[in-house]
Amino acid sequence: MAEVSSDTSRRAFIVGAVTLLASSASPTFAQRYKLTSAGTRFYAEIYGPLPDEAFAIPGVRFDVLDPTYLRQVVEYETPERVGTVVVDTSHRLLYVTLPEGKAIRYGIGIGRAGFEWSGRALIKFKRPWPTWTPPSEMIARQPELEQWRGGMPPGLDNPLGARALYIFKDGADTLYRLHGNGDVTSIGQAVSSGCVRLLHHDVIDLYNRVVDGSPIVVI
Repeated sequence: MAEVSSDTSRRAFIVGAVTLLASSASPTFAQRYKLTSAGTRFYAEIYGPLPDEAFAIPGVRFDVLDPTYLRQVVEYETPERVGTVVVDTSHRLLYVTLPEGKAIRYGIGIGRAGFEWSGRALIKFKRPWPTWTPPSEMIARQPELEQWRGGMPPGLDNPLGARALYIFKDGADTLYRLHGNGDVTSIGQAVSSGCVRLLHHDVIDLYNRVVDGSPIVVI
């Protein structure tokens, strides 16, 4: 039998080790969720950088999200009329109803315990890059917000983000908003002071689809 050199043995060991590491490496986002290359390109495009906004918005690390929370058209049977916004707080999802039993679905973050709101209301109006004015009761809880009592200017650091949709009930402002947010890790979580947060990219898409006076149902 031919003798195997020590160099040959080392090479075989290294090749075997590399093969083992490759086979045990974590699967990619596309592999985990069975996304086609076209699907991955689609999300890379819709969640890519938005340099032409009033404040340039960076791209989203959509691969860290459960794909349940990625924007998509889904089957959605509901008695609500077309154009209604439905916020499903238990599943951290927001729907805009479409014809033929479909809806556009977005992942959201919601209010933490003690700051929830539910019911029927209207989206009275909406604003791009809004000023944020913290309510007096929020300032009482967080005195460092006193500097913004007169309003915080628009920008990526503004808690309302790129867009805000204002919820009114019986003609009165509920002080709850649907608004933008740059923290991808907050989607699917209960972390806000009661407002419903979406990714900047998703709230811009929502803003472009929803008209003033649209009904909203928060369940």
